[in-house]
Amino acid sequence: MTEAPDDLPGADLVASGIDALRRGERTVEALLVAVGARRLRAAGLEVPRVPELPDGPELALYAAVAAAHPRDAHSRYNGLVRRLVSFERALEREGRQQAGGPRDSGGTGFPEQVGRRVEAQPTRRPAGTPPPPARRRSRPAP
Repeated sequence: MTEAPDDLPGADLVASGIDALRRGERTVEALLVAVGARRLRAAGLEVPRVPELPDGPELALYAAVAAAHPRDAHSRYNGLVRRLVSFERALEREGRQQAGGPRDSGGTGFPEQVGRRVEAQPTRRPAGTPPPPARRRSRPAP
């Protein structure tokens, strides 16, 4: 897959970041893609190699966000990372569905086979084991 599918959440950021990396720019979007490059490549997306960043892409991204938005850098950084993770998960889910793998059930993140309801089995104490101690009340009884 050469380009980011544009129907996934966060695709605008990822596509912009990949374009910036191809041009050799260090934009916020490019640094965000650098943070997720390994996972994006594993999901089949062609991500350009990132030049070595002395403190790593996470710190470089935070510094770029802080330079643009010093008062709320932390929340903006977290929001960008959440959008990246959302895109990565959607891309991986799309890849599994195309490969005929297990599908998610209702957005729970669990495959259908795992997400089925299991009937509860009664628990038994081994013979000769005393019952558990009675619960103490946090307040005296009236």
